[in-house]
Formats: sequence, structure tokens, C-alpha cells
Amino acid sequence: MEGRCVVETLTKFGFSSDPCILKVGSCLWNDVFLCTGDDEVYAFNSQDRKLKAIVHFPAPVSDLAVDDDKQILYVACWKGVYGVCLSSLLCRVQSPDTSSCPSHVKVSDDHFVIGEGVLALLLINSTLLNITQRDTSWLLTLHKIAEESIFSSYEMLGSFKLPVVSDTVHHSTDKCRRPLLLCVHSADTDASSDGLSSNHIYLGAILFKLLFGIDAALAKSPVIFCGLPDGRLCFTPQRVPGSQLKVLHSLEQPVVFVGAFAGCLVAVGEQGRVVLITSQQAGPEGGGLRAAFSEVCIPGPVVCACLDGQSLYYSTGSDLLVLDLSLRSTGGSESAKGEVGSSNKRDGALYQPTSLNVCGVIALVQHASNTAGEAQLLGLSSRGQLQKIILPIRGQDASSSNLASSHVGRSIKDVLAAIGDIYERSSVLKAAIKSKNQTMQQLNQVLNISFLLNDGADSQEKSIHCHATTCWSTLLGKDSLNLKCILDNGSCYVLERGWTLSITVSPLCDSQRGESCSTHYSFPFHPLHPGGKVEVSLPLASAGESSFPVTLFCSLVFSLSGLLGEEAALGLPNRGLVSLPLNTLTVDWLHALQGISPTDAASQHCNIDNIQAFLNSRLSGRGGGDAGNLQHSASIKVSSQLLRDTLMLRPPSNVDVALLKWLLCKAHEGVMVQKDKLVLSNSVVHARAPNGHIIKLTAKEVKAIVSLSQSGSVCDGCLAQAHVGTEEELLAITEIQFESSSMAAVCGMHHAVLRRVKSLLQRAPEKSSSTIKMQSLCVRQALQRAETLLQQVQQSRISSSFSGGVSTGQVTSCLLTVYQELRENSLYIV
Repeated sequence: MEGRCVVETLTKFGFSSDPCILKVGSCLWNDVFLCTGDDEVYAFNSQDRKLKAIVHFPAPVSDLAVDDDKQILYVACWKGVYGVCLSSLLCRVQSPDTSSCPSHVKVSDDHFVIGEGVLALLLINSTLLNITQRDTSWLLTLHKIAEESIFSSYEMLGSFKLPVVSDTVHHSTDKCRRPLLLCVHSADTDASSDGLSSNHIYLGAILFKLLFGIDAALAKSPVIFCGLPDGRLCFTPQRVPGSQLKVLHSLEQPVVFVGAFAGCLVAVGEQGRVVLITSQQAGPEGGGLRAAFSEVCIPGPVVCACLDGQSLYYSTGSDLLVLDLSLRSTGGSESAKGEVGSSNKRDGALYQPTSLNVCGVIALVQHASNTAGEAQLLGLSSRGQLQKIILPIRGQDASSSNLASSHVGRSIKDVLAAIGDIYERSSVLKAAIKSKNQTMQQLNQVLNISFLLNDGADSQEKSIHCHATTCWSTLLGKDSLNLKCILDNGSCYVLERGWTLSITVSPLCDSQRGESCSTHYSFPFHPLHPGGKVEVSLPLASAGESSFPVTLFCSLVFSLSGLLGEEAALGLPNRGLVSLPLNTLTVDWLHALQGISPTDAASQHCNIDNIQAFLNSRLSGRGGGDAGNLQHSASIKVSSQLLRDTLMLRPPSNVDVALLKWLLCKAHEGVMVQKDKLVLSNSVVHARAPNGHIIKLTAKEVKAIVSLSQSGSVCDGCLAQAHVGTEEELLAITEIQFESSSMAAVCGMHHAVLRRVKSLLQRAPEKSSSTIKMQSLCVRQALQRAETLLQQVQQSRISSSFSGGVSTGQVTSCLLTVYQELRENSLYIV
């Protein structure tokens, strides 16, 4: 075929649809109907180039058929088949009083005709056919159309069943091929008065008889022809009694198009397999005519196709191509011998069709021919453009130098149209390539960050880590402890959009009642460049709560749904979420202290003592036990020389004040206290504990005679007695003492100070290995005991709050036992 095709855009719709569920249908009055797979059908007049109406149906539309005689539009959707009267619809929308905007028509259940789950429709004379899938069978049903066109009086004439080979059709909204339903007539049949609709093809009388039988040919019966998504081509004559739905051939791939020209039936598969069915001599011995099946392979995939004479036009989605079937249908006549259903395998070679340089076509239908003999197609692009494609005249002599001026102008116009179409296609490809490159770059960044955070380095030394500061705030007269957590990006990578900072807060009481007390927080953030920081704030506790220490597990979470899409991400492990652990932060009782002045501490301490004395006297009268001394205390003694060496203090530095500053104002476990909230008065600090009680911290340096073991360290009494050969020595000892009327506060402070002493030993100057090992063992054992005591105190508090069977006396006795163990096991670190 010589020359170029001309593409003219008729209109542009506001949708973009999948080609598998889109169909273009045409009828009289130059009206074109389009269904896109949703619940709307568009009525467009190609002559006026106007969108006349948008018809809304109760469910997504799968197919449509037009009865030109009765002027009824039948529309199939998942809820059933509906009928719309075209005469009233088109008259209303074409009235001169209407505006240029399309009319919106909503179809109600009053227009319901038949069935449900209908996938394809076909009109033959006064019979309406539909095909559905029921469990494991395809069901083809025939209904008689009422003469009065009353939608509710359609009589069922019969049905045919065919087993399903593969589960290729599910619901009407699935992205899959729908079955094709069409009618095949014999060429010698006068069907002009039958009121035929679309999807009717004519086949030569000889081939018609060979394929469908002598009975169908003699009865001049229309043949119902089905192309199924599993590749089977099925048929049944309409007027032959006792007919069954039979399988003619299988393409082994979804059927996209079935058509006919001259003495050839053409079927096209989705992957590019084309079957040509013709009549040929059976052999030299005079066996008569037989039906021969020849296969042709074309570059796929095939999105849509149509037949104009002997030219097959089909679209791959990226290009529109044409293949001349005249040679293919006769080229194997001498070699294709055999019975009906045999295939000529030698014709299965890959043929290269001719490109027409039209991209994005997802639906095609043959439209008309103009006065110059040029064929016209209607096509719908993936961008919702309805296009008129004018095909060049066959046999046009391209070498003629005496072209008319109109032909020269048309050639220039064709060249410009082709250039514009190629430019549009290249723009789409460039945009797709750019998008994929950006996706690959982001995935590469995610992989690099994953390797960086999983390289085995210490959590505190990772280039991407979190640190925090505790601060108390007052809102509506109620104090609350908040944590300002800062994500620090010290790497050379950019944390782009899609990352989320995830923090899980787990208090010490997480396992006290057999249920999780953890709280999860997620903080999405904008792209974080190298050296940048992200600050977030989260609540830890309200005044009066004492579930400390609190552990915070920080991690970075990346969602692949932003790059790959929701559906693709859901199919990945962990629903497409990539979680990378950062570091762990710990907030203890020292972090949660609320600073107060000594004057306020004295007044509040006096008030609390008076109240506690009154309550204690009442408890004594009930048999709650002796109130005893309300002030509880505990202490830890550390060598002053060890503190000077570790904290790098030079004379005349005060060891006790330096120790308090190190305990309260330095970052421990990645968390520090807001400096302006604690008041240091010499070596004494007054503060309010998280449970609301006043606590006093005192650091003082004293001289003490210490009994040293052979290893050079002193631990609690039990451990000291385990060693023999001790000697006494006068040493300078700094004692850290904490006093409070709350046993929980004393235990919490004891546990928090021990944690810091443990980190202090890790920074101590080099000594003999036995000494360092023994000191670490002492502190580790003391820390385990302190955590156990703290859990017992909190368990007693929880039991008294939630268990009705626990008396106040039992709780008091338990607390006194804990306090006695805490006082009798003092710790020396020298």
C-alpha cells in the first residue's frame, strides 16, 4: 500500500481507559457510542463533531448493541442488560434549545431487560443473545425481543453451555479480555431486510458449508460465532434444530478480532497469532474441497483490530500497522492438504506488517469510504481522543510526477501529521524513561542507606541516628513530660520523600500485666539532605506517672508504594515496607526530674511530711504497721580518684559538684535533660520526681577506710566476703545519696545512677584487667538487682491499683522489704 494515512482528531474525551474493557460501536445517523468500562456510555455525532449525551447506568458497562430498526440501544453491565430508546434520547439532545454541553441521562431499573453478569451482546433479527460465565461453564442465552419493545417482556428461547478450560474471566471489573460474540452469514443470503446490527460478517457459500455443515447452509441459518478469552473459536447455527455449541479451532491465546473477506475467515489472537480459514482442494485424487487452516504470526501484542477488504489493520498500543492478507490466504493452496481443522505450519512464520505511524490506538472500527475511494477508520487513543484515520488509496502510483495540487497539499499535510504523531510518541517515551530513571535512582538511594545502616557498626556511631532531650511543659495547669527527638543525617545520602521516622516507646511495665504497653509513633518528613536534622516531639508521661525507665526504639521506614504503586507494593513482603533500625534511646528517672528551687522544695517537703504523718497515723490505727521514718534513702560510693581520672578533672575542681553536673547535664543513652530546668546549688539538687514526690540528690567527698580484696575492688557485702586476703586502706570516696519519701523514687534514682556508673567504668583509664573485670561484674550485678527492685515497687503499685485482694498492709510490707534490701547492699567503686 502506497501513500500515508491522515489522522484527524474529532473530539477529546476526559477519560483514559484500559483497551481490554473498551469498545467502539457505530449505528445510523453518524452516531458513535463508546463504553469505557465504567458506568457511562458516550453518544457522539461524527458529522456534527459534538458529544450529544452521556448515559449513566447502574453498574460498569461491558458491551453494547444497537437495534437500528427499533432504535434501541442495549447495554450490558454486571447487573444485567438495559434498554434505552434512541429516538427519544437523540431527539431530546439534538433539539435547538439545548446548549453545546452534552446531556446527562441516568438509566433506572425500569429499563432492565434480562440477566446479570452479561459480558457480551449480539442482535440477530428479533433475537437478543448474551454470553455469561456461570461457575465452570460459559452460558450462551437467546431471548426474543417483544414487538412492542416492552423491556419487561423478553422471552427466553434457549441456551447453550460450554465448559470453561481456564479461569480467564472473573468479574466485569477485571482487567481481562471479554468474549467476542458475532454472527456469520452465508454470502448468498439476502440479509438486507433482517434489521442487522453490528458484529455481522459474510462468508463465501462454499466455506460457510464446509465450516458449519450442510444443514445450516440449506436453511440459510445465521451462525452464532464466539471467540473466548481462552482462545477457542465456537459456533452454533441458530435455525438448525438440536444444534450444540461446538469448538471450531483454538488460538491458544485470547481472541481479539474475528472477520471475513471473500472466501476467508480471519481470527486474530492477543499475542499476534492469526488464523486464516479458506476452502481448498483436498488432493490430486479428487476428494473435493476441504477447509484449510493457515497460521500467520505478526508482531504483538494486538490491542485491537479491524478488517477493510483484504487489509488487516491492528494496533499494538504503540503503533498502528497494516498487513495485506490476500497473499497469505492463497499462498499455501498447493501445500495445505488434509482434513477440516488441519493447520499449515509452514505458514506460521513471522510476517512484518507496514507501520502507519499512528500511536496509542486502543479501539478501532471501520467507518466509511469517501468519494475519492479512501477508506476511513474510527480509532480511540489511550488519551481519550476520538480520531478519524483516512487510509491511502490502494494501488496509488507514488512515482507519478504529475500530481494534482490537492494531492501535493495532502501529502504535505500527511507528512506533518506523521511528524506530529511521532513527536507525541517520543514525548510519551521520554516521560516514561525519565520516570523510570527517577525510580531507579530512588531505589539505589534506598539500597545504599540500607547497606549503611546494616553494616554492623555500633548504633551510637551510625552516621544516621537519633538523640533526644527531655523537657517538662505545662498545659491547662497540668504538667507533662515531653521528648524532643532529633533525627540527624550525618551521611552523604539524601533521605527523599517516602521515608518515615518510626519510634516505639516501651516502658518498664511492658510485661507486668501480660500485655503490651508499647506506643508507636510515625513521623513522615520531607527530603532530608546530608547534614540536615528533623525534630519531632512526643509525649512520654504526665505528672504522677512513674513507669520509668522508658526505652525508645528508633527506626527508618520506607514505603515502596510511592515508587511501584499500591498494587505492586502489596504483593511484596511486608506489604512493601522497608524497616531499618537506627539506635535505641533510654529515658530514666534522672532524665525525668523536674527542677525546683531549694525554697520551694523545703515548703513542699514540709507539707508532704505533714500529710504523710497524718496518713501514717491512720494506717497505724488500722493495723497497717509502724509508719517509721518517712524519708527513704540510698547511696552509691565511688572513688574520687576514679572520678577525677574519668571526668578529666584538674585541681582545684570540686569532685562532688562535677559529679552532679555529669549526672544531670550530660547526655546519657542518647538523651539529655533540658539544662535550664535543674538548679545546681553547690553539691545538693532538689527536684520533683515523675511520680510527684520531692527528691534530694547530694554528692559529698569523705575519707573512708575501705577493705580491699586482692583484686583491688570492693562490691556489696556478699561479694566482699567471698574474697580472702583483704587489706584496709584510707581512700577519698565521693558518696552519691538520694532521699525521698517515695520508695519508688529512691529505687528509680538508684537504678538510673547505676546505669551511669556502668558507662563511667567503660571510660575509665587503663588498669589491670582483673580489676576492671571485677568492677564491671559488681556494677552489672548491682544494676540487675536494682532493676529487679524497681520492678517489685512498680508491681506493688500496679497490684494495689488493679487488684482488690491486695491489702495496704501487704503492699507496705513488700515496700519495706525492698527498702531493707536496698539499704543493706551498698556499693563501693574504687
